[in-house]
Amino acid sequence: MQIDNGARSRAQGVTFERRVPGLTKASLQRFVTRASRSAGLKARPNILVTGSAKLRKLNRRFRGKDKVTDVLSFPPMPQLAEQIAGDIAISGEIAASNARRLGHSTADEVRVLALHGVLHLAGYDHEQDNGDMEKRELELRKAFRLPVGLIERHGKRPKKTGPTPRDVGLRRKRK
Repeated sequence: MQIDNGARSRAQGVTFERRVPGLTKASLQRFVTRASRSAGLKARPNILVTGSAKLRKLNRRFRGKDKVTDVLSFPPMPQLAEQIAGDIAISGEIAASNARRLGHSTADEVRVLALHGVLHLAGYDHEQDNGDMEKRELELRKAFRLPVGLIERHGKRPKKTGPTPRDVGLRRKRK
């Protein structure tokens, strides 16, 4: 994957520029394969887990937004669409911070971000689809037994199905 050079490559799978405790290339590759199939993609995307500086650079270059972000997805170049579903870049630093704040593992957070990117590559757009992506992300997140998803955190929150470990911990502190 060479998205920062402007020339994206053929399928390479998973690249870690930042180590994620409890997550291997093989396990992330397996997860992304399952998520891609579940989202209806015909191919698997490349995944890059990197630092926040690179995500900021990519966000500025490709979206015109000079700020750091947690995940970016890039559709494949037309000549490569049969071989790869696109590219997903994830900030390992933001994943670790989110995981600490939300009370789950960084490995799970990277999976949540990868799932979000996969859904974008499948054509979902939470900014314009009247909740379709949110519903699909929730459905797949539950199927994959992942913690709270990105859209739930930042958008309208669906009704809770019960207290999270974090909610229980917060209640204990207040007593």
